[in-house]
Amino acid sequence: MKVRYFLVFAFLLFSTILFGQSAFELQLQRFTELPEYRNALIGIHVADLETGNTVFETNSGKLFIPASVLKLVTTASALEILGPEYRFKTNVGYSGKIVNGTLHGNLIVVGGGDPALGSEYFKDHYFAPHFLESWVQQIRAAGIKRIQGNLILNGSLYDSEKIPTTWIWEDMGNYYGAGTSALTVYDNQFRISFRSPAIAGLPTEIISVYPKVAGMSFQNEVLSSDINSDQAYVFGSPIDRNRVIRGTIPKNRRAFTIKASNPFPENLLADDFLKHLANEGVFLNGQIVFNREDNSGFNQIYLTESPTLAEIVKVLNYESVNLFAEHLVKQIAAEKTGVGTRETGLKIIEEFWEKEGLDIRQLFMEDGSGLSHFNAVSPAFLTSVLQKMANASKNSFSFTESLPTAGQGTLNHFSAQNFPEKSLVAKSGSMSRVRCYAGFIHSKSGKNLTFCIMANHFSGSLQKLISEMENLLLAIRENY
Repeated sequence: MKVRYFLVFAFLLFSTILFGQSAFELQLQRFTELPEYRNALIGIHVADLETGNTVFETNSGKLFIPASVLKLVTTASALEILGPEYRFKTNVGYSGKIVNGTLHGNLIVVGGGDPALGSEYFKDHYFAPHFLESWVQQIRAAGIKRIQGNLILNGSLYDSEKIPTTWIWEDMGNYYGAGTSALTVYDNQFRISFRSPAIAGLPTEIISVYPKVAGMSFQNEVLSSDINSDQAYVFGSPIDRNRVIRGTIPKNRRAFTIKASNPFPENLLADDFLKHLANEGVFLNGQIVFNREDNSGFNQIYLTESPTLAEIVKVLNYESVNLFAEHLVKQIAAEKTGVGTRETGLKIIEEFWEKEGLDIRQLFMEDGSGLSHFNAVSPAFLTSVLQKMANASKNSFSFTESLPTAGQGTLNHFSAQNFPEKSLVAKSGSMSRVRCYAGFIHSKSGKNLTFCIMANHFSGSLQKLISEMENLLLAIRENY
């Protein structure tokens, strides 16, 4: 009899626990018990946007590698510190005197750290007409037809560190690992096109490099493959011109193109500028000089302004552009101290959020983009940033509008039907064995929620994990 009563009690207790759990919690339990995620670290924080009260949490105060969700901190900080209408400025001018169409002095470009100068993301802004054509037209309008002097490119606004010290070898040679410069141009990228044989496992041939960066050399070890995607990686130091390309590209391609980072954007800008000058009959008798010192006697000819910071931030978060994020860190430092350095920019960002009342013991930033594996942040810290930006910031609209919704940008893997009418807006983050999401959810019950879901050290397919995380977000929307 006692055994019967015990079994009945155990059943009732189990039923109470089971049915006391929300559908989201049951979904999460099923998720964490899958073999691929049993040894992973999972952190979740969901909070009511209006009250800030926690709706659900697990490991919310623990530190995780965030990957690109760290860009939420960077972009929020930039909007708050610099303002959404902030524009980067590139100055073109000269020193010396203009006599009878000849400049007896130097033509000077002073870099303002514009991350979007000549960017493919802002074609309407920089290529209608081409920004270099505008420079040359203004130079001719100033009466300059010949230059008896040098072309000086001044990049002194930023320090000489282009790549954060904790980025890995696999990343820094590829397009997403492009480093910063006060004279960044064309997204600090170039493209390499290959021809591949019809049989897998055979060597490929480089058929073109565009734009050409003077002095760059390439050792091609790329093979053809049955895999129908880009599996090629570019390796090389940010301080030398030699590149080794390894991996595979699809077989039987007449032209297959990959993108690589350009560590010398100043050189490319100088060469392209000289070509545009020559095309308009303006010739330089001197040399190209990269000068990190201030130029005395500077006479401005033309000022190129970037799109607004709000516009840049929207592209940054939609497309997860690492280069743009790294520029924001340095530009914050440049505006506050006169020189853009990563360390100073990150310190200013941390101090800003500490003054806002956030616990910065839950934030370790080594860069602005999240590409460093040494970054660490808690889910609760990220939801606190989201809460502040949505409720207490005059830049709330610019920030929230910068985040993609399901089916757009880096959320293109998610179904727009599952999250209609912008019921989900978020930033994703991904690198090897890291997948994270943070943003806002409008639930079916009418609640507005902030959320952060972080997974570190998982195994198995990334596509499967994305699908599982979409199911978790859908369960949050339907059950809270």
